[in-house]
Amino acid sequence: STGDFQKGQYENRNLRFGVREHGMGAICNGMALHGSGLIPYGATFLVFADYMRAAIRISALSHAGVLWVMTHDSIQLGEDGPTHQPIETIASLRAIPDLVLIRPADGNETSGAYKVAIESASKHEPTLLVFSRLAQPHLAGTSIEGVAKGAYILSDSEGTPDIILIGTGGELQLCAGAAEKLRGEGKKVRVVSMPSWELFDSQDAAYRESVLPAAVKKRFAVEAACSFGWHRYIGDGGAMLSIERFGVSAPGPIALQKFGYTVENVLAKAKELLG
Repeated sequence: STGDFQKGQYENRNLRFGVREHGMGAICNGMALHGSGLIPYGATFLVFADYMRAAIRISALSHAGVLWVMTHDSIQLGEDGPTHQPIETIASLRAIPDLVLIRPADGNETSGAYKVAIESASKHEPTLLVFSRLAQPHLAGTSIEGVAKGAYILSDSEGTPDIILIGTGGELQLCAGAAEKLRGEGKKVRVVSMPSWELFDSQDAAYRESVLPAAVKKRFAVEAACSFGWHRYIGDGGAMLSIERFGVSAPGPIALQKFGYTVENVLAKAKELLG
């Protein structure tokens, strides 16, 4: 049953932990390590991952096959304001060894993310999924299978690209929109979806080169979070649209616009990089 597990209803599967993220994380770890074959998941707002960081870290250290589900992943959260808008959280979670973080862009990538997470849990490996609050459109070219590779080419132009646009989560659509406008101006543009650094880094060198060729130095990444760590993918010749301050209290779409997360701004920044 999908109801709540409580007194007199022990057949149900969902446990309401309340505002107790660390307790939830510790119990999920225990369930995963018990050996029953269950795949536990714990879900909360992404910003509250800090309250359960020790438990998430232990899941990676102990090889506990837990599925961590984090929602409300950026300034899109809206009116709750800066206290509830994660800026540095994704970077801090990516720093945990043996933890795979996936930030899908749409329904296809979400299906791929859950597929990876369930397969990983059966191998005693934890996965953390990061979702937005706002509904995301279905994007042409997204791939369930591509998620397992960590990054893949969403769309491309013939020949060597003049610029590579790299996006994650809800910001991938901005890269796709800007790419269409750049192509209309005669530029050769590749768009790369990168839902998971860890999965991409685990691919062989030939695959990584096929997605992000070393010869293409002009790379522009878009993520509604801090830029920490992105240098490894954009290099010294690249640039990024990121958030390096705390957020604002405003409806999600307005907050995104205030911080420049629009197709028009990504287009302008890409042109600036192209020179």
